[in-house]
Amino acid sequence: MTRKMLPKLTWLAAALGLTLGVPALAQSGVVAAAMSAGTVGEQADGYLGVAGTVGADVRSEVESINIKRRAAYTQLAGQRGVTVQDVAAATACQTLTRLKSGQVYRIGAGAWQTKGAAAISLPSYCATAG
Repeated sequence: MTRKMLPKLTWLAAALGLTLGVPALAQSGVVAAAMSAGTVGEQADGYLGVAGTVGADVRSEVESINIKRRAAYTQLAGQRGVTVQDVAAATACQTLTRLKSGQVYRIGAGAWQTKGAAAISLPSYCATAG
């Protein structure tokens, strides 16, 4: 993703806030519990990731949620004339800014980090700081 993409991602992020309920896709009972425990977290690619040891039920639910996210991203990308990766990245920018203290997240291929009181240092393609 290039700096040239920033205006498009800014617009896309605003549109996503109104049209795509990603937090709803991210919350099931077992996944919510795993997120609270720090074994599942949000990633800068717009998908959930497993950050620790989890059971098969949690892993399966994370995969299911990611499949639903991909379908939603694909649909919105087609409507907006952008790539699926652009939609996923814009969504991730929003999602990462909404993390609660104690939740885990990962930027790129980096290590899993725990959200503290301070804002997250977002990827360069995000329009604003988290």
